[in-house]
Order: sequence, then C-alpha cells, then structure tokens
Amino acid sequence: MGANNYHRIRRFAHEIKKHIAVILQRDVNDYRVGVVTVSGVDVSRDLVYAKVFVTFLDKSKDIDIKHGICVLQIASGFIRHALSKVMCLRIVPNLIFVYDTSLVEGIRMSNLITQVTRRDIELQNKNHG
Repeated sequence: MGANNYHRIRRFAHEIKKHIAVILQRDVNDYRVGVVTVSGVDVSRDLVYAKVFVTFLDKSKDIDIKHGICVLQIASGFIRHALSKVMCLRIVPNLIFVYDTSLVEGIRMSNLITQVTRRDIELQNKNHG
C-alpha cells in the first residue's frame, strides 16, 4: 500500500469518525446507548469495514457496556444511511462497534500512579519526622 493510499484511508477514517460522532449525538436517541463518544475509527484497506471505537461516559458495568455496543450494532444500518447522506457516499463501510478500553485503562493507571506517589510521600514523612 502506497503512502498516498495510506493517508487517504486515514483522512477517510477521520471524516467517518467526525460524522458518526455527530450522528450519535444528534440522531441516535436511545436511552440504552446513553452518553457515547467516538474515540477512533479504523478503516480496512478495501474500505469495506470500519471499526468504530467508542466509550460510554455513563456506563461502567460490563453488562451495560456490552448492551450499549449491541444497541449501536443494531443501529448501524441507520447510522450508515445517515453517513452516506452526509458524506455523499455511494458505498459506506460496514460499521463494527467496539468498546475502547484505553480511556478506562488510562484512568486506572493514573489512579495507581497517584496511590503510589501518596504512599511514597507518607513513607518519606514517617522516616523524616
């Protein structure tokens, strides 16, 4: 795959991400989805599939997250149709919604670092005071 094709696919993925985020916010009014953000989109080389990475700001239980992903997958036909209209596409990639754990993992790692730092400070204060 040439560099130009790679950049074209990345731009296409970025445009899809931007438009899906708006569609989810504006047009998908399903309480089962809740507050969802699109953190990234990976498009296959042949542009047939787009993996849409999402996070839910109001869901923390695995069952709620799986349910939210399932609802998004069921709504993917509607989302694809809206995407085709807004991006003027004849062929729209099949959307595969995936829960993005990176935000949750980032928060978890940040909390661990904060705990270790506090413990170190407490130990230093005990040893010096």
